[in-house]
Amino acid sequence: MNVLWMVAASVPAAVAVAVAAIGLFLAGGRARWLPVLSLPAAGLSLAVTAGWPAAGGPSTPAGGALGMVESVALAVTTGLVVRYAPVRRAAPAAILAGLAAATWLLRVFAPASPLEALGACAFWGTGVLAAAAVGGYLRLLDVRKDRAVADTRTVLRLRLAGDLHDFLAHDISEMVAHAQAGTVAGDPLRALERVEAAGLRALSTLDRTLDTLHHDRPLGPVGDLGGIAEAADRFSAAGPARIGVRIDPVAAVPAETAALAYRIVIEGLTNIRRHAPRAGRVELSVTTPGDVLEITLTNDGVTGAARRRRGGSGLPALAALVAEQGGELAARAVPDGWSLTARLPLRQSPG
Repeated sequence: MNVLWMVAASVPAAVAVAVAAIGLFLAGGRARWLPVLSLPAAGLSLAVTAGWPAAGGPSTPAGGALGMVESVALAVTTGLVVRYAPVRRAAPAAILAGLAAATWLLRVFAPASPLEALGACAFWGTGVLAAAAVGGYLRLLDVRKDRAVADTRTVLRLRLAGDLHDFLAHDISEMVAHAQAGTVAGDPLRALERVEAAGLRALSTLDRTLDTLHHDRPLGPVGDLGGIAEAADRFSAAGPARIGVRIDPVAAVPAETAALAYRIVIEGLTNIRRHAPRAGRVELSVTTPGDVLEITLTNDGVTGAARRRRGGSGLPALAALVAEQGGELAARAVPDGWSLTARLPLRQSPG
C-alpha cells in the first residue's frame, strides 16, 4: 500500500521538476509558454495535496523528501514565470504554483487547527515569495535596460535628425540659390559647378551619418570656427545678399563649443535664404567678450509678413543644445530686419 502512496507522491514531484527544468532551458523570450506547463503541474500538486489526508495517506520520510523537491521545483517555476512570462499569463500561473508549493506540507503534517495549518503554509511559502521577488526584480532590471536602450536610440535618432536638418538644409538651400542665380545672371555653367559642390557636401554629410549608423561609432562634433568663414564665403557667392564677417582671434575654444557655433551660423544663414530672400546685407560677428563666445547674425531682408511665417524645428533644437552648454540663444526682430544672437561659455563647469 505504501508503494502506491509513494507513486502518487512521486508523480507531481516528477512533473514539477520537469516543468522547472524546461523553464530553465527556455529562459528568455521562449519562456512565455511556461505558464501553459506550470498550470497543469500546479493543479496536479494541489489535487494530490487535497486528496492525501482525505484518502488516509501515510506520513513517511520519503514522502516528505519528495514533497520538498516538488516544492522547490514549483518555487523555481514561480520565479521563472514572474520574470519571463507575459503579465496576463504570469499572474494566474504564479499564484497557483506558489499556492501548490506552500501547501504540500499538509501531506506530512496534521495541523491541530485551521490557524495552525495557515501559519505552517505561510511559513513554507516564504521561499516561494522570495523566488517571486527575485524573478520580479530581474524582470524590472530587464525593463529598465530595454527602456535605457530605447531612450539612447531616441536621443541618437534626434541628434542625427538635427544634423541632417541643419547641414543638408543649408547645402540644399545653397543649391537652390545657385540655380536661381544662374538663371538670372546668365552663367549656368558656373552655377552648375557651385550646385555640384553643394551637392557633394550634402552627400558627404549623408555618408558620415550612414557610416556612424553602420559602424556604431560615436557621433562627433562637426564644424569649427574656421568653417564659419568658409560658410560665409559660400553664402555670399550664392547671392544676392553680401555678408560682412568679423571673427575675432580666439586663443582656445572647446571643440564642442566651436562645432555648436558653426551649427548656429549654418542654421542662421539657411533661415535667411528661406525666410529673407530679399536680404541685401547680412552682418556676422564672432567675438569673445570675457569668457563667452558670442555669435551675432543680422539681416535686413525680413518684412512684417516674413516675421509671421513659421519655421521648422531648427532654432528650438539649437536653443536646447545651447542651454545644455550653459549658454543662451535669442532670435528677435530688429529695425528693418532680424537678429540671431548666441552666447556660449568658453569655460565648462565641473558638472
